[in-house]
Amino acid sequence: MSSTDLLVIGAGPAGLMAAIKAADEGLKVTILESMPRPARKLGISGKGRGNLTNTAPFNDFLKHFNNEGRFLKSAFKAFFNTDLIIFFEQEGLKTVEERGGRVFVASGKATEAVACLHRAAEKRKVTIYTGTPAKELIVKSSQCYGAITTDNRTFYAGSTLLATGGLSYPLTGSTGDGLRLARLCGHEIVPPLPSLVALKPEVSLPSAIEGIALRNVAVELRCNGKKTGEEFGEMSFLDGYLAGPVIITLSRKAVPEMADGKRCEIIVDLKPALDYAKLDKRILRDIEENAGTTLENIVAKLLPAGMRQFCLQQTGLNGQIKAAQITSEHRKILRNWLKELKFTLCGQGPWEQAIVTAGGVSTRQVNPATLESKIVKNLYFAGEILDIDADTGGYNLQAAFSTGWLVGQSIKKEKP
Repeated sequence: MSSTDLLVIGAGPAGLMAAIKAADEGLKVTILESMPRPARKLGISGKGRGNLTNTAPFNDFLKHFNNEGRFLKSAFKAFFNTDLIIFFEQEGLKTVEERGGRVFVASGKATEAVACLHRAAEKRKVTIYTGTPAKELIVKSSQCYGAITTDNRTFYAGSTLLATGGLSYPLTGSTGDGLRLARLCGHEIVPPLPSLVALKPEVSLPSAIEGIALRNVAVELRCNGKKTGEEFGEMSFLDGYLAGPVIITLSRKAVPEMADGKRCEIIVDLKPALDYAKLDKRILRDIEENAGTTLENIVAKLLPAGMRQFCLQQTGLNGQIKAAQITSEHRKILRNWLKELKFTLCGQGPWEQAIVTAGGVSTRQVNPATLESKIVKNLYFAGEILDIDADTGGYNLQAAFSTGWLVGQSIKKEKP
């Protein structure tokens, strides 16, 4: 049996930051982590490079979250992107800002951010028990007094923080245990869904386009025929899925819409710099300049190699007809395909591929000013376990760090 001021369940970014802040405020802190090492998910963030935050201004930053980030205002006011950058610099970790305001670990190694947080916690004499999952919270008369681990050890605490993450990347420890504990305490759980994830087309993709990356394309999401989102940038075809930055971003809207039973489609404009009339003129010019060639060769001037046969198969056009035989109807079919390449969706990638979890502990039952439960005293929540999710680009990690910091700060304020 052990006793501590703050018991943190989960040694991810939110849990570690809460522990560090609480320890700075003079509290005795203990962390229970189910995995053999802390913050494994942070160690693979940003494709292994550690996209820690984003330099977007406060109001713009909030717009990247569900519900316009209203719940997170207090957390971000307490500890925001510049604060995080300064914190890491003071702890010996350099960062660098890149395109789109994304802030990465300067060395390009996310594991260095993990090591930095671990050192910071140890320096403050935070006790970390790895390989020690919590199986139940000690709750009596609507008040939390700590937790019991799977090996039946009891940890009493003045305050307890659930920072176990969601369900994405379960091999890193995000297995939903915290959601189960919260539910047992009476908390409402917004059904979790994979977010920032590849999307599955209804019709299988041909092997010829596997691995192709399309740059500078405009992509639109339509659900039940209504436009619900659009992005410009890069997409790719990987393992039978639509992937890449623009698809990952649109998945935040597509996945819940599909879960609601709506028919969702991805519409790709492969030539967004040209309207229909200008694209037709471009095709006509290619035909006039290459009258002796074939339609297949005309298509080759418009698309990457692997996409050419895909285009001909999708449109039903005969690639062997001579350029001089290409009619206005042929041009219309080709033009429309290039401007409106359509994929009907039937699902998304598995939890193992999802970057974050949408859904989680309902924010309606959590005080945004302190992140304490409104129904169980001395129980707090931080990070991805909450029903907060954002676009890719460092926003989700900042939310984890900020909510963790706010918990560490809030508990101190409540001490006599």
